[in-house]
Amino acid sequence: MTLKRVVIVDDSPSMRSLIRQCLLRDGRFEIAGEASDPYDAREIIRLTSPDVLTLDVEMPRMDGLTFLERLMRLRPMPVVMLSTETHRGSSAAIDALELGAVDCIGKPRADRPDTLADLAERVFVASEARLPGASRPELRPSGNFRWNGRIVLIGASTGGVDALERVLLSMPRNAPPILIAQHMPGPFLASFAERLARRVAPNVALARGGEQVLQGQVRIAPGGEHHLGLRASGKDVWCDLVADGKVNGHRPSVDYLFNSATSFAPLVVPVLLTGMGRDGAECMLKLSKAGASSIAQDRDSCVVYGMPRVAADLGAARRILPLGRIAEAILEETSAPEAGRTR
Repeated sequence: MTLKRVVIVDDSPSMRSLIRQCLLRDGRFEIAGEASDPYDAREIIRLTSPDVLTLDVEMPRMDGLTFLERLMRLRPMPVVMLSTETHRGSSAAIDALELGAVDCIGKPRADRPDTLADLAERVFVASEARLPGASRPELRPSGNFRWNGRIVLIGASTGGVDALERVLLSMPRNAPPILIAQHMPGPFLASFAERLARRVAPNVALARGGEQVLQGQVRIAPGGEHHLGLRASGKDVWCDLVADGKVNGHRPSVDYLFNSATSFAPLVVPVLLTGMGRDGAECMLKLSKAGASSIAQDRDSCVVYGMPRVAADLGAARRILPLGRIAEAILEETSAPEAGRTR
């Protein structure tokens, strides 16, 4: 087995030691070098040509975001960012993902000592990831969209920040209701929702328990201690926030969201975007068998072809499409017949 070569960049010796121990204990990595700031890291990267980099967001002399932006412009490579889960740190994490980082992990805290439990797996997945491209979809929001009553449910993980923004940028202000389960810590999700709210046409916010699902709204599972589910009452659908254990290792879980809609499957459009693991695939199959119109991202446009791959292997996805066509497909599935297709 060829070991993945990693460079660790963090100004804290204790954090570098913790990361090193996690990776070496896994057995799939070789530490190519360590650096306490980006200036030292630049030379180590030049000399060692690593497969993947772990990078602290906040460092002296040059912050991690500035270094990441230069790195992705001059020598693109897979990067996993480590950030605090404060408001400032969470906002920086979303900036990092938009700049091209493959993944971002919250730093350990006294009340969250298990934060790095899956560090090795996420760094390994990142080392084999396709780097996200810089292009944006050509589709623009249509002014003649008429909703047919279907609700869109989207699940995403690694690479999902960029993928979700690309999809939502193509949604009109009166878009179909969209509910999202994205694998990230709660503070990161709050920053992500704030960022999207400033950039896309529909109304974006974290989901609240007891909130009605309405046209023109995008609601993101807040994570933390809660899953996002749905419940129907007559013709109306409502959000439920449920405090429960992790599902498929995640909270929020895509399977949890999808499973909550099985009783009204013909009225939903489940979508699986890029991400590691299999969360959402089994319940997408249940929804498809019950009459849902399901969509999965294709291999070539995924940063990590995990969740959509499992859905494809199970036969759960009725349509498998490149990222640039998924917004169009969503609008086709949710348009009233009189509106025709959105192009």
